[in-house]
Amino acid sequence: MPHIHEKIDFTVEVFVINKNKVLLRKHDKYKIWLSVGGHVELDEDPNQAAIREVKEEVGLKIRLLNSIRTPKIFTEQYNELIPPRFMNRHRINDNPEHVTLVFFAESDSDKIIESENEKSRECRWFSMQDIDNEEYNLKEHVKFYAKEALRISNITDDQNN
Repeated sequence: MPHIHEKIDFTVEVFVINKNKVLLRKHDKYKIWLSVGGHVELDEDPNQAAIREVKEEVGLKIRLLNSIRTPKIFTEQYNELIPPRFMNRHRINDNPEHVTLVFFAESDSDKIIESENEKSRECRWFSMQDIDNEEYNLKEHVKFYAKEALRISNITDDQNN
């Protein structure tokens, strides 16, 4: 868990979609449902971090969804990144503040393969109806992002058909 500064960290959250369901994972420490994600390492960009975190935590290959047309690489030194859908800043207890980049992604598979290093073993694919089910007690920001990811994924599917 790299810290770029003693008071602030950059993190990514990834809401992964497969077959009109979004993947959420129960946080091992806080026992709440969240997206897959984690800290941006010092030697990577946010897109690389998002793809790495999903692969490490749940074993899925993903493609980040892009809402705007990004230009082709202009030079070897200039690489256009897929922008996050949302960004937020928050604090968790006495930890450094997090600036979180929220990405939406798709996976061709729904087969979760968690690494031995991950402590949480509770992952679930949520339908739109599940998101509103009070049994899961989802935080409002998680509900919002999960619903937006499903909505955007459906729009993308409609455009591709």
